Amino acid sequence: MIIYDWRDRLFTLHTENTTYQMKADEYGVLLHTYYGPRVSGGDLSRLIRYADRGFSPSPAESGRDRTYSLDVLPQEFSCAGAGDFRLPSIELELPDGSHTADLRYTGHEIRRGKYALDGLPAFFGGEEDADTLAVTLEDRTARVSVELLYGVFEKYDLITRAVRVTNRGEGPAVLCRIASLCLDFPCADLDLITFDGAHAMERRLHRAPLRPGVQSAGSVRGMSSHQHNPFVVLCERDAGEEHGLCWGAMLLYSGNFEAAAELGQFGDARLTLGIHPFHFRWTLGPGETFTAPEAALVCAPGGLGPMSRQFHRAIRERLLRDPYQDRPKPVLLNSWEAFYMGFDEEKLLSLARAGKELGAELFVLDDGWFGRRDDDTTSLGDWSANAKKLPGGLAGLCGKLNAMGMEFGLWIEPEMVSEDSELYRAHPDWVLCPPGRPHIRSRQQLVLDFTRPEVREHVFQAIRAALDGADVRYLKWDMNRGLTQVWSPALPPDRQGELYHRYVLGVYDLLERFHREWPRILIEGCAGGGGRFDAGMLYYTPQIWCSDNTDAIDRLHIQYGTSFAYPPCAMGAHVSASPNEQNGRSTPLETRGTAAMSGAFGYEMDVRGLSPEERAVVSRQIELYRDCYDLIRRGDYYRLSPPGEEGVPAAWAHVSPDRREALVSVVAGPTGAARPFRTLRLRGLDPALVYRVEGDGRLWPGDVLMAAGWPIPRMGEYESLRLRLRAEP
Repeated sequence: MIIYDWRDRLFTLHTENTTYQMKADEYGVLLHTYYGPRVSGGDLSRLIRYADRGFSPSPAESGRDRTYSLDVLPQEFSCAGAGDFRLPSIELELPDGSHTADLRYTGHEIRRGKYALDGLPAFFGGEEDADTLAVTLEDRTARVSVELLYGVFEKYDLITRAVRVTNRGEGPAVLCRIASLCLDFPCADLDLITFDGAHAMERRLHRAPLRPGVQSAGSVRGMSSHQHNPFVVLCERDAGEEHGLCWGAMLLYSGNFEAAAELGQFGDARLTLGIHPFHFRWTLGPGETFTAPEAALVCAPGGLGPMSRQFHRAIRERLLRDPYQDRPKPVLLNSWEAFYMGFDEEKLLSLARAGKELGAELFVLDDGWFGRRDDDTTSLGDWSANAKKLPGGLAGLCGKLNAMGMEFGLWIEPEMVSEDSELYRAHPDWVLCPPGRPHIRSRQQLVLDFTRPEVREHVFQAIRAALDGADVRYLKWDMNRGLTQVWSPALPPDRQGELYHRYVLGVYDLLERFHREWPRILIEGCAGGGGRFDAGMLYYTPQIWCSDNTDAIDRLHIQYGTSFAYPPCAMGAHVSASPNEQNGRSTPLETRGTAAMSGAFGYEMDVRGLSPEERAVVSRQIELYRDCYDLIRRGDYYRLSPPGEEGVPAAWAHVSPDRREALVSVVAGPTGAARPFRTLRLRGLDPALVYRVEGDGRLWPGDVLMAAGWPIPRMGEYESLRLRLRAEP
C-alpha cells in the first residue's frame, strides 16, 4: 500500500508488518523519515531534530539558517559534492569537470503492479500483489534527473528499490558511482552482519557492532564472488533468531558490488548498496539513461528468522522462474566426482544404471564431454561432442538414458575459452585483454568478451547445435575464474570503465535467451561452486550450486549462512564420497544425506561400488526426499542451533505453512568426554496441536516441543538424525 499526503509531500509505504516513509521537505530534499514496524501513520519527520553543527555546510536556500545541513539529515538518496560528506549514492562528473550533484524532488507517480527493468533481474508482481512508486529528483543546473523506483509487496513485507539516471543536458555526463539503495538510521547502536569466506567455504556469517567510519564488503572480481555476498543485515545489538529488529538488504546483481555501512559523527548510520565504484565510469550522452540494479529490503520486527522466511517466500514466489515450479524436481546423479574427465559412454551408462536402481531420475554429464577435453587445458569454447567418448553424440547418449527411464542433464561453461581451442585460434581478439600484454590465466582459461553481441551469438549457436536432437532437461552453467585484464577493443578508451557492468548485462542477455529458447530446461548456476550465489542469478538460474565443497560438516556452515537470505530450494546440495575430496574428512552416509536433503538434492559419487547396506541407505534417502519434497521446497525454514558451537549439535527444521508437519534435522559435531545431555527446542509449530514424532512412539504437545524441547539422544561423532512430526487429527 502506498499513501501520498499532498499537503506535506509525504510518502508512506505500508506492508503487512512494516512502514517505510519519506518526505520532500520545503527545499525539495527527499528526507528519509522512518523504516520499521508498522505504525498508524502521521508525519514522522517530527522525529528529525535540527541543530547548528560545526563544519556541516548549509545549502543556499537555507540562507542564514545554520541548523539545516545535508551533512546531518537522513536522506533517501545521498549526493556527492553538495554538502553531505557521508557515503554518497551518486557521483557525477559533468562536462565542466565538476563533481557536484544536488538532487531535488520534482514529481512522482503511483501505479498498480510492479515495475520491470530492461535487461536486469527484478522481482515480479501483478496488480493484485504489488504497487510501484516512482519519485523523480532533478539537478536543474546539471540537467540530470534521477528516478527512484519502489516496489511494495505487502504480503511479503518486501520493498524493492531501483534507480534510473537520465542526462537531460546537451553534453555528456559521467556516472562515477551509483548505489541502488541508500538507507539512513537515526541511531547507530546496530550490528552489521556480512556473509564472507573463500572458494569452498562461502558465506560464513560475521557479525560486528558498527564502529566510527565505514565498514564495507564487496567484490571487484567481476562476479559477486566466493569472498563476499551482496546481502547484508543491520540489526539491533540483542537481535536473535526470534527477537529484535532486523533490516536485510540484498542486491540483485552478479558483478562487482559494494555494501557499505557508515557510523556518522552524530550517532546516525547509513547503509548503501550498489555497483562497486572500482573501475566504474559510465558515460551518459544527451538523452541517455542508466538503470542501476534492483535492491530488495525486508524489515523484520521479530528477529533474523522471520526476516529470512520473508525473503525465502518472496524469492520462491516472485523471483524464481523455475520449470519445476509446480512439480517435483528429479533427484540427480552427477558424473563429476565419479569420473572427472576420464570417461566413455559405457562408463556413463553403467553409472546411470546404478543410479536408476537406487532411485535417481536425472543423469548429469559434467565437464569433459566436448572437443578434446581430457584435462582443463583445452577445448573450452568448442561445444561439440567428443566422438571418441560419445560415438553417438549427446543425442545418442540422451536416447539411451531416456530408454532406461533417466532424464539427461549437461555441464557447460559458456563464458570461458581455452587457448588450445578452435574458437580461440579463430578469434583470439574475443577475449578480455589489453593490447600488448601477456594473458593472465586462471584454471588455464581466458574470459570471453561477453560485452560483444557477436561473441554471445556465436556461443549461443554453438551450444544450440550441441543440444540439437538431445532432450536436455538440465544445464549446469559454470564460471571458473574471475575477470582480469578487463579491456575490450569494442569500447573506446574513455568508456572502458563500462566494461565490468556491460559484461554482466551480456551474461544476463544470454541467460535470458536460453530461458526463452528452452523454457523446459532447468539451469543451475555455478561459479566454481558458490562464487556467484546471488539474487540476480536466481532470476535466471532458479537453483545454484552452493559450493564445490561437498563435505557434509563444512556444508552445514555454508548452507547455514546461505539460508539467511536464500531459500533451501535454491541451494544445489549433493551427497558425495567419503573421505571427502576437499578436506579428507570421513562422515557417515546418513549424515551426508541429511545435510544435502536441505537443498536441491542429488548425488555426486560413484554409486556402482556401494555395499548392500549403503545402497539401502541411499534408497531410503531418496524415498524420504520425495516424500518431504513439498515440505522442503515450500515450507518455512527455521535455524534451531547453528553449526560450530562446541558440544551443541547443529539443527534446523522445515515446517509446513499450515504448521501441521515438520522435518527436523540434527547433526552432531566432534565428540568429547563428559558430554552433557542436550534438549532441542523446536520453532514454528502450532502450540495448540499435538504431534506424533516418528520413531519416538510418543505424542508431544506443540507448546511442550517449543518451550521445553525434545530430548536429543546420545550421538556419535558426525552422526545425524531426522525427525518427522505430524499433527494428530
